[in-house]
Amino acid sequence: MDAFVAKLPRSQLRLADLATRRATEFALTPDAGERQAVAQALGIESVKKLRFSGALTPSGAHDWALSADLGATVVQACVVTLAPVTTRIDETITRRYLAELPQIEGNEVEMPEDDSVEDLPVTLDLATVMIEALSLALPLYPRADGANLGEAVFAAPGTAAMTDEDSKPFAGLGALRDSLKNKGE
Repeated sequence: MDAFVAKLPRSQLRLADLATRRATEFALTPDAGERQAVAQALGIESVKKLRFSGALTPSGAHDWALSADLGATVVQACVVTLAPVTTRIDETITRRYLAELPQIEGNEVEMPEDDSVEDLPVTLDLATVMIEALSLALPLYPRADGANLGEAVFAAPGTAAMTDEDSKPFAGLGALRDSLKNKGE
């Protein structure tokens, strides 16, 4: 991923060099080779389209807020059949970069409610933010239309295999009901 980031022009912004009274707009649209590098970094088949655009806005004396739109069309392997699955991703990304994060003390820590807050970097790498946001937006278990996992049944030789139907808590009661109906006829 580092080689990909180095290839993207103007993806790294030194925050001290940005205007402090207005937003700095950006737009990243990687070319085909860069999209292939992103796909390899994320372990997916391909990235057909990718765009990350938005603005970095000063917030207070030293803090910054990033608001951006991520648009991508990705191809992943189906978790059942390994057939290619194409997914369209449209996400709004927000990050807040704070010069002074509250210090966390103690051995056990709760996750903060606001997960968009990060430590203020000297240089913000927009390509890294884009790839991170894309990786979080990817479907975890892409499935092709009509793909069904089915049922695999295994048992030791000489024993009856237990099926998913047998493991249901009321399966035995259903069989009992059916046998009582047959006796009553």
